[in-house]
Amino acid sequence: MNAALLDVEQLAVSFVGRGGSRTVVADVSFRLDAGEAVGLVGESGSGKSLSMLSLLRLLPHGAHALAARARFDGRELLSLTTAQLNAVRGREIAVVFQDPLAALNPVLTIGRQIMEVVRRHFHVSKTEARQRAAQLLARVGIPDPELRLRQYPHQFSGGMRQRVTIAMALAGEPRVLIADEPTTALDVTVQAEIVGLIQTLQRQTGMSVIWVTHDMALLARIADRVLVMYGGRIVEDAPVEQVFSSPRHPYTRTLLANLRPEGAAPAYPAAPAQPGTPAYPASSRLNAAADPGAPGCPFAPRCVQATDRCRVHTPSLSTIAVGVRVACWAVSDGGEVAANRRGDG
Repeated sequence: MNAALLDVEQLAVSFVGRGGSRTVVADVSFRLDAGEAVGLVGESGSGKSLSMLSLLRLLPHGAHALAARARFDGRELLSLTTAQLNAVRGREIAVVFQDPLAALNPVLTIGRQIMEVVRRHFHVSKTEARQRAAQLLARVGIPDPELRLRQYPHQFSGGMRQRVTIAMALAGEPRVLIADEPTTALDVTVQAEIVGLIQTLQRQTGMSVIWVTHDMALLARIADRVLVMYGGRIVEDAPVEQVFSSPRHPYTRTLLANLRPEGAAPAYPAAPAQPGTPAYPASSRLNAAADPGAPGCPFAPRCVQATDRCRVHTPSLSTIAVGVRVACWAVSDGGEVAANRRGDG
């Protein structure tokens, strides 16, 4: 197997406070190849963004990340010095955040903000940095870039602000782009434009993209591979075609069952979840989260297939076919065949 551009094994994130340590992400393992588009999907608060930002050590106060391996192009990200890590942030791994207004400084012009990124990573003059900034704005589809460089974030629409943050992310010519819910705050038409823009830029530059989202339908169009996350753990990892044609984990099947047009028959047996709240309620996020470090499958409280074993022993993310990994006792023990025959997942 060729070395991955990004290779993560057993990533865990914990918060340490007066009440002790609380694990919110556990045993996250995945690979990202050069030029690949990977989707990381799950409910709000499942640990998606936290997992990705932990690789760049962009964590909230009190949070700490550990991993058996978090290797980018042969370098251990969690062991880098601050200076070494700053050379990676933006230059080799860049992030497009969910809220462009929060990502931009309201009191600085767009030009100054993009130029700062350019000059941070490349030894160029202010004049050349400004020229590059204008080129970047034009590249992401912002008209009259010379005028726009002199304007402030509040003078841009939401979609245009997101294009600016994409331009800033591209300023360092990164090899990996983490798109963290980049279209959530935008209307449907603008969402499609932003997604198409990132896909076009990926084809032009050859960069890898990690799409962090809760939108399964979106990933069907843009991802090569999908990582399904629930309760701070990855529960399924498979090529996008496999996920949509033959989902293995009960949670994945539940997500996809919800995408069916009303009245349409499912193309595969669904695995309906029991009534209840997610492991990470969106309203309370990490404060009321179940502990991914605790024994048992995090989806067990909501899964109609759960057995006592699911509630007591945590299934590992195991390879069940070429390129397919699933963390589910029913699948790893061969129980999915019998379950599918019953028609209940």
